[in-house]
Amino acid sequence: MGTVRSKDGTKIAFDAWGTGRPLIMVDGATAHRAVNPVYAEVGRLLADEFRVYAYDRRGRGESTDTAPYAVEREIEDIAVLIADAGGGPAAVFGGSSGAVLALDAAAAGLPISHLALFEPPFVVDDSRPPLPVDYVERLDAAVAEGRPGDAAALFMTAAVGLPEEAVAGMRRSDFWPAVEAVAHTIAYDGRIIGTTMSGAPLPAGRWAAIGVPVLVMHGTATMPWLITAAQALAGLLPTATLLPVPGENHATTADVLASALRQFAQGRPEAGVRPGK
Repeated sequence: MGTVRSKDGTKIAFDAWGTGRPLIMVDGATAHRAVNPVYAEVGRLLADEFRVYAYDRRGRGESTDTAPYAVEREIEDIAVLIADAGGGPAAVFGGSSGAVLALDAAAAGLPISHLALFEPPFVVDDSRPPLPVDYVERLDAAVAEGRPGDAAALFMTAAVGLPEEAVAGMRRSDFWPAVEAVAHTIAYDGRIIGTTMSGAPLPAGRWAAIGVPVLVMHGTATMPWLITAAQALAGLLPTATLLPVPGENHATTADVLASALRQFAQGRPEAGVRPGK
């Protein structure tokens, strides 16, 4: 375990494995090292070839936070991790909304050699309800009024798509306090997502600067709208390869990820296809 200081002084806590090529793992909404052991196992599986970083995004786990929030600060967090690993170029993996942050980091010009993404949660058609237009504002209000559970519930219903009765049961579960503890950061991911869950096509110019190889993965057993999302992104980026992963869903396993990341970084995403090819 280690820590680095981001540009604004925020402490970013991480675990790292191996001494090879840098690989930074970026979590999605609400996740961090204490609740997501998958990235740690990926680190152990790839330690023979990579220097793998699993870190707590700002405001979660053992990382601190600094107001006001801006997406640029999270990009700076990734930059300081890459610098700690030797300065790059680094491979970066992002899962769920962490995939969108990873895309933004690459578009911002960070020294990234490969970008691997698993099921970015875009809503690009009418296959499911879009996020409410006031989603971020409602999250911020719930947290400011001392209702973190309501913020977490809004995320689970509006973003994840769970029925309200299922979320009511989750609020009585043993793991719910851990979700509430990071509820203030859910709006961070809402800002990162922006308009990409609105039901409209992806913004053509947002990631136009990305010129490195991109691997876009989705499970074949995942929700259909997430498959459409991966296909839309892979079709948008000229350097992207689409990889359907047999039998997987939005919560994939370490061995699946480690194998795909190893092959991709070696220049052989063997099961992938170029959209339209």
